[in-house]
Amino acid sequence: MSENGVGRREMLGVAGVAACGLALTACGTGGAEAKPSLKGKVLAKTADVPVGGGKLIEDLKVVVTQPTQGVYKAFSAVCTHKGCQVGTPKDNVIRCACHGSEFAADSGKATKGPASAPLASFQVKAEGDGIVVV
Repeated sequence: MSENGVGRREMLGVAGVAACGLALTACGTGGAEAKPSLKGKVLAKTADVPVGGGKLIEDLKVVVTQPTQGVYKAFSAVCTHKGCQVGTPKDNVIRCACHGSEFAADSGKATKGPASAPLASFQVKAEGDGIVVV
């Protein structure tokens, strides 16, 4: 025991818990950086988002889809597996070229691994000829 009554094992335990907490905090972000709010931002023109496909907005790391006529969805373009950027949606599937994960263009749900978590979603609506985050 040390002078303050705390033994070496207790100190190692506290240090281990602190290290685990830091590791979980770092990994929990998935490489995401703090981004300004997209609320009110026009992501794409409706004419640029084909039915059954979509458009990748690389600078915002967002993918916009139109799974069925007149229905628009938007998701993070960051794969939930290892943080790679997903590609432009095709055939109602959002694919990640890094490891082969696939996501549903209507829900962002992971449909093929290794990713198991869905893509983060944004609520959007068609406003005039644009697709806007609400």
